[in-house]
Amino acid sequence: MRPVLCVLTAATLAAQPIKWPASFEKLAKKATEVADVTLEGSTLKLASKFLSGDEPDQVKIKNTISRLDGIYVKSFEFEKEGEYSPADLQEIRSQINPAEWKKIVSVRSKGDGENVEIFIREKDGKSQGFLILSAEPRELTVVQILGSLTLDDLAGMEGEMGIPSIGVRSKEKKAGDKKED
Repeated sequence: MRPVLCVLTAATLAAQPIKWPASFEKLAKKATEVADVTLEGSTLKLASKFLSGDEPDQVKIKNTISRLDGIYVKSFEFEKEGEYSPADLQEIRSQINPAEWKKIVSVRSKGDGENVEIFIREKDGKSQGFLILSAEPRELTVVQILGSLTLDDLAGMEGEMGIPSIGVRSKEKKAGDKKED
């Protein structure tokens, strides 16, 4: 009986989102704009109903959503730089178990101060979700997407449901534009 309980517990934990740090409440008070998105279960299905069944991009997103367990977004915009610290992101990073999560993208820009990290959660070679940390001088966004999806699926969801544009989709379109020429 114990092995079955362990398997059920592990399966339940795999679908759990990373906990938002307590410091995020303090950041929300400082921010000029806060976005807080939680879509799971029936609310995730409801959100997908607002997507068109006629447009190919939105049909693709609907298909992706059908394989998800949840989308969780916290985004803060600030009036001036320095309203959050690297320690605020470190509280998120400290929850990332290296045995489960692997960093697949790290972009650091000295010019505009934008930093993006993307982690993938895998089990038995299959994706179970993504974590995106996007930090700009006056904006901080953390996105968790749990469920079975690929990096292409993630790129297709950029700019939708609170998921920030991280440049993957625009690079794909540019590459596609070059192919058409």
